[in-house]
Amino acid sequence: MDLRPEPFLKLYVVATPIGNLKDITIRAIETLKEVDFILCEDTRETKKILDFYDIKKPLISYHQHTGLKKTEYIVNLLKQDKNLALVSDAGTPGISDPGNKLIEIVVSQIDNLEIVSIPGPSALTAVASICGFPVDKFVFLGFPPHKKGRQKFFKQLAEHDLPVIIYESPHRILKTLLELSKVSDFDIVVAREITKKFETIYRGKPDVIISRLEAEGPKGEFAIVIWKKS
Repeated sequence: MDLRPEPFLKLYVVATPIGNLKDITIRAIETLKEVDFILCEDTRETKKILDFYDIKKPLISYHQHTGLKKTEYIVNLLKQDKNLALVSDAGTPGISDPGNKLIEIVVSQIDNLEIVSIPGPSALTAVASICGFPVDKFVFLGFPPHKKGRQKFFKQLAEHDLPVIIYESPHRILKTLLELSKVSDFDIVVAREITKKFETIYRGKPDVIISRLEAEGPKGEFAIVIWKKS
């Protein structure tokens, strides 16, 4: 007999649009309307989605710099039978954002807590689906290090037999592509502003894409698929 307490407290992990606000599931909208509080990285970004769908719920900021006191407050809300939804600024929480840390904390402190996934948009799966590389298996490495360990990070990419997916910001995209061009003869696909109005997909060698981005301007967020053909 399973003597564990029956779950009755719930934390919903809700995927939100990565650009186009229409890329959200009916279930996600219903969940955000029903919970007591919504935890989000940036309240301004989340409010755009909530306003678009006429959802009025109190927001609580939770991000990588959130301290112990705020985390304890969130834990106590769950213990008080409050249902919470966790969202990121865009996409699926827990992937290259602090959501996974919060989940680790709350499951360690609350036995009768159920973590419920409300799946949906993710830049990771979006770029994998259009890259044209064999991504039945792939490696995801998130954002490259900003400084320490950066060169080692790119050198290790050449050791992978599988396609590798990374994220990059507009401030470092050209630097990252230059690093890739020095390491190996990669084929890459770069998705800029995926699902948004100015979505652009670049395919080819790093130096070719560098030239295009220098001419057009490296604006927006980037998801990159890197593949070293054998």
